Amino acid sequence: MTATRSPVTARPTPVAPAYPASRAADATRNAGGPLDLEAVLALRVNRSAVERRAATIPTRRTVKKEWQAAWLLRAITCIDLTTLQGDDTPGNVLRLCAKARRPVRPDLVDALGVGHLGIKVGAVCVYHALVPTAVKALEGSGIPVAAVSTGFPAGLSPFRQRLDEVRASVDAGAREIDVVITRAHVLIGNWEALYDEVRAFREASGEAHMKAILATGELATLTNVARASMVAMLAGADFIKTSTGKEPVNAVLPVGVVMTRMIREYLDRTGHAVGFKPAGGIRAAKQALEWLILMKEELGDRWLRPALFRLGASSLLTDIERQLEHFVTGRYSAAHRHPMV
Repeated sequence: MTATRSPVTARPTPVAPAYPASRAADATRNAGGPLDLEAVLALRVNRSAVERRAATIPTRRTVKKEWQAAWLLRAITCIDLTTLQGDDTPGNVLRLCAKARRPVRPDLVDALGVGHLGIKVGAVCVYHALVPTAVKALEGSGIPVAAVSTGFPAGLSPFRQRLDEVRASVDAGAREIDVVITRAHVLIGNWEALYDEVRAFREASGEAHMKAILATGELATLTNVARASMVAMLAGADFIKTSTGKEPVNAVLPVGVVMTRMIREYLDRTGHAVGFKPAGGIRAAKQALEWLILMKEELGDRWLRPALFRLGASSLLTDIERQLEHFVTGRYSAAHRHPMV
């Protein structure tokens, strides 16, 4: 990995303004490049150093009061509001999309004085079968629909079938595609196969932005995480994403440190800014703040917007809304006052 950059004190960032209709299009597409196998194999990660760095984020960086409220509102704009359950129905997705349009209760929006900002989530993420329902429900909102694809979550269906699934989701109206890689390519060190696979997914995605899910909890080592991140970006991934949310270990800060360092190295190497999406197990507002602080310190303010940062979550929004109510009233409300669906 590249040398550690001196930490930057996490100062509050102003609340995000309303975004234009095509948020994903705000970011320049990552064109990718040829696989530099020598550079990939040269990547090494010092696990103890990464864990020490990650440990400083929740213990040394805090934001309070109105600054915390501002950061939490920013976090909302970066959420990929997600439902990926076996019992998903069109009705569930319709309610989720309604929440995506108005993620904070109107009385809290008025009390915070942020009605003019048009706050909404970064995207709604669903299975392919429910893409048409979500697209129709979000019409005119400017909120893109993201579809999980390529045999999510295991990624072990036949390769041609995975490509067809990507194309079908794009044809159904998905503007973002979350693909899963074949973990075996990483575990056996077949970087050429991983590159070819992600490159094919990128081409099948067409104009839709593609997020490559690395399933880092199944990659065995942080060095593998670093190498897989670099290969996915060289293959043209617009985002790299930690997890499907279905692994035993999902989004954790040490992995975030490694992946953001790789994004920074890729930017230095190519000039292309690639987005980052931690997903899985992010349920508390405090965790969202930790990820925002990580992005600010490792990559800078440009990565505090939905064009380059997303939080994959389903229940996170409930806790953020509770924290905002506490800021407004001084009291915590019951979770049932902030229903998701």
